[in-house]
Amino acid sequence: MSGLAVVTGATAGIGAAFARRLHADGYALLLVARDAERLAAMATELGGAGGSVETVPADLTTGEGLAAVEKQLRERPVEMLVNNAGISLNRSFVESTAEDEERLLALNVTAVMRLTLAVLPGMVERGRGGVVNVSSVAGFGVPMPGSTYSASKAWVTNFSESVGESVRSRGVRVMALCPGYTKTEFHQRAGINMSRTPEWMWLAADAVVADGLRDLRRGKRVSVPDWKYKVAVFGMRHLPRGLIRRATRDVRGRIGRDEFDRDEAQRREGKS
Repeated sequence: MSGLAVVTGATAGIGAAFARRLHADGYALLLVARDAERLAAMATELGGAGGSVETVPADLTTGEGLAAVEKQLRERPVEMLVNNAGISLNRSFVESTAEDEERLLALNVTAVMRLTLAVLPGMVERGRGGVVNVSSVAGFGVPMPGSTYSASKAWVTNFSESVGESVRSRGVRVMALCPGYTKTEFHQRAGINMSRTPEWMWLAADAVVADGLRDLRRGKRVSVPDWKYKVAVFGMRHLPRGLIRRATRDVRGRIGRDEFDRDEAQRREGKS
């Protein structure tokens, strides 16, 4: 399949991996992200290999930015939409603000819903197309202590399954891609220190994208890349919830606590 593919959050991590893979597969690209300079750099990188690459600098947490992208999607025959843009917060809900929580929901939930709705009528009319909504294993079953990120991703997964079921008979595929820990800028941008996470738990963005596109072709509505996370999701769905809660630990705010501990240790050393 070729045609126009739209990727949000396209300048790093999973979004950039999708952009490179879809470009290599022959798609023309419309890339969306907040940072105009990084978008231009990505377009230059991909454009040098041939093919059409357009960019739309937009902040999808704002009404103006979201409306600008929606307009593009409604007016053009989009064959593939990848809703990759998303954020997390480096604090527990009780330490958060309403403004930050609304910003998280605007990007993780509202933008996914509105951009999916912008492309689906055209896809259904043409009888083909695909939507990949990047979710997370964090959205399966067990709430993460103090985290609204996991709740937002639970919505993305359920939404994708529900919408995918409603349009599959029309030749359109909608899928939630639910990776585990992936080597991207995501945690760094959120201020979350992941240095204690074992190396074996990390996935490569290119491998996540390859698994996701393979599962989309197979008609799956939920894709969980890598066998270890498939096992983890099976456990989340079938093991007693109390057992899963005891195995879950909150990584939010770890940078702040680590910095406090380090400063406190240095202060004590200075006194001794």
